[in-house]
Amino acid sequence: MGIDNLMFEDFKQLDLNNKTILITGGTGSFGRRFASIVLSRWKNVKLIVFSRDELKQYEMRQAGLNHDNMRYFIGDVRDVNRLRRAFRNVDIVVHAAALKQVPACEYNPHEAILTNIIGAQNVIEAALDCNVSKIIALSTDKAAAPVNLYGATKLVSEKLFVQANSYSGQQGTRFACVRYGNVVGSRGSVVPLFKKQLQTGTITITDKRMTRFWITLEQGVRFVLSSLNMMSGGEVFVPKLPSMNIMDLATAIAPECDVKFIGIRPGEKLHEAMISVDEAPQTLALPDRYVLQPAHAWWGQSNLGGEEVPDGFSYVSNVNDNWLSNADLIEMAAL
Repeated sequence: MGIDNLMFEDFKQLDLNNKTILITGGTGSFGRRFASIVLSRWKNVKLIVFSRDELKQYEMRQAGLNHDNMRYFIGDVRDVNRLRRAFRNVDIVVHAAALKQVPACEYNPHEAILTNIIGAQNVIEAALDCNVSKIIALSTDKAAAPVNLYGATKLVSEKLFVQANSYSGQQGTRFACVRYGNVVGSRGSVVPLFKKQLQTGTITITDKRMTRFWITLEQGVRFVLSSLNMMSGGEVFVPKLPSMNIMDLATAIAPECDVKFIGIRPGEKLHEAMISVDEAPQTLALPDRYVLQPAHAWWGQSNLGGEEVPDGFSYVSNVNDNWLSNADLIEMAAL
């Protein structure tokens, strides 16, 4: 299966015309692609980019994302009052702001908690106070059975967003999450690292057995939009993705380079898990994704369809049925 065959088209019925959408952390790789897709597909949609870095906002404008229907709002998710000001008259919020680098979160745990947990709580409070219709939060594979602080903070964030539905009542704000793993070409990912190391003739690999799920930026945005279309409130959506082995990726990108093995870093997993075995009882399987349903009394009957996964099910990259071919990896490296 090619890496762009999974395009998550279930958002075709999603009507964002004349809607106001705010994305926190919107100057990152995801935010830029999200803005491009949304502004090109829907008419009269207003998009607000909320972030704390004025330089990145300037660079985003200079890169061509200076549409008449775009607004740039400087603020930090740690500041709930600023969020309330930004969320006024907003219909939909996509929460992408987070501290994401595992080593940085390990070294600065208080900062990770303030942004990833307290920031999530602030986003929820502001959304409830401002009567936002829908909010979907970006999570990570590292929230499934977390072994590092980043994953632990994102697991707490997921729990906060799922449970927030019990605060909003029958007609209030609806909250959901998406959980996916490594994004091809995003900042801090292995593809840009390997390309940079090409110049030295040696690439570094933690462990030759390492496997990962892979998703492109385009797929990531489409998955978020399709999940936004499907959500009732309380779900965690997980895409069905192909896996790759790190040595196959190294061969595709840098076939002539020497390889230096440096060992797994603190807080890093050998294989990527997106659904743990303990989450199986709440998991439904759909054709292109899994849906983790909340185990709460307020959760009604799901209208998503799908099938329950078997007892003992887990979704882990090394036992996946779908693997990227060498041609897929070469195509991916060129993105």
